[in-house]
Amino acid sequence: MEDAKIIELYFERNEEAISETSGKYTPYCSVIAKNVLHNELDEEECLSDTWLCAWNNIPPTVPNCLRVFLGKITRNISLNLFRKKNTAKRSAVFEPIDELEECVSGRENVEAEVDAKALSEYLDSFIRNLPEEKRYVFIRRYWYGESLSDIAKNAKINETRVKNILAKLRKKLREELEKEGFSL
Repeated sequence: MEDAKIIELYFERNEEAISETSGKYTPYCSVIAKNVLHNELDEEECLSDTWLCAWNNIPPTVPNCLRVFLGKITRNISLNLFRKKNTAKRSAVFEPIDELEECVSGRENVEAEVDAKALSEYLDSFIRNLPEEKRYVFIRRYWYGESLSDIAKNAKINETRVKNILAKLRKKLREELEKEGFSL
C-alpha cells in the first residue's frame, strides 16, 4: 500500500493503518531497534510503541516521508528504552552518539540558538551530497547505530577505512556547520 493511503487511513482513524504500517515497515524499524537494544523482546516492545506513537501523532502530524517519520520514532523509543533499562551502565550503543557530540556539542545551546529545521535541512543536504560509499558509512553508523565491523563487512572495506571515513566526515561536518554559522 502507498504511504499516502496509509496516512489517509490514520486520518480516518481506521485501525487498518497500524496493520498496514506494521506490514510495510517492520523490517526497516526492526533493524533500528535491534542495533540499539540487542534484545528481541525489547525490540518487539519498541515496535509496538512505535505503531502506537504513530497512531497518536497522525493526525495532526502529516509526515512528509512515512519511512523517516517511523524510523525517527523507533530510534527515539529504542534509545529511551535502552537508557531506562541500563541507567547505571554505558554501552557501545551510545558510541555513535558520542562521536557526533564533537560536531554538535552543547545541544541545548544549539537548539536554543538555531532553528532545528534549518539544521535538519543542512544535515540532509550534507548527507545527500556525500559520495555513495561515505553516505552509506555515515548513515549506517549514525542512523542505524551499526558497529564499525558490521559496516566494514557490508561495505566490503576494512574497519580502519570505516574509522577514517567517519573521522574525516565528522571533521568536515563540524567545519561546514561552523562555516554556515551554526553555534557548536
